[in-house]
Amino acid sequence: MGRMGFSGFPDEGLVFYEGLEADNSKTYWTRNKRVYEEAVRVPMAALGEELAEEFGQARMFRPNRDVRFSRDKSPYKTHQGSYVPKGEAIGFYVQLDAAGLLVGGGLYAAQGEQLARYRQAVDEEISGVPLEKIVAEARVAGYAIEGDRLKTRPRGVPEDHPRLDLLRHRSLHASRRFEPEAWIHTPQVVERVREVWRDLTPLVEWLADQLPAD
Repeated sequence: MGRMGFSGFPDEGLVFYEGLEADNSKTYWTRNKRVYEEAVRVPMAALGEELAEEFGQARMFRPNRDVRFSRDKSPYKTHQGSYVPKGEAIGFYVQLDAAGLLVGGGLYAAQGEQLARYRQAVDEEISGVPLEKIVAEARVAGYAIEGDRLKTRPRGVPEDHPRLDLLRHRSLHASRRFEPEAWIHTPQVVERVREVWRDLTPLVEWLADQLPAD
């Protein structure tokens, strides 16, 4: 039997997450597991398959939260994410939740040597200026530029550094939020996600080139 094509996210998937936000319990999950499978997991997998030829194979995140080191002991994530890796913590991302779709791409967590390489690449004019342009163009195009950032500046960086804002980032990603309009329940989702990922390809490629996996 061939794979199922993507036909949209059923409204039941968004309603499922509305309910999970109100009752994040094993009881709710068990009672509604079939809805999660049919209205969230299966269509998200199909969406990834539709986009795989151009962007690469997507990986879906587990629905369970890792609560070992968290004060919040809620057992389940209130969204379903899917990720196409292009490097260590670098790639394209799409998420379904009660508020609709979130589509983005970039660097989602940098630590240690990778963070040092990121800051070095931003600091150097030959690599930092192109990133500055990429981020500025994404912002003008309406993308939210986000990520974990220092409140001050990294040690040794002068106050008047032309790319100080980018140097503060410990993660750097761009995204667009789509509210739950009718097209989310149709195959149009594929083209909307494709358009965002194409727009963010320069950012993802810059990060992958400057921060190659060891």
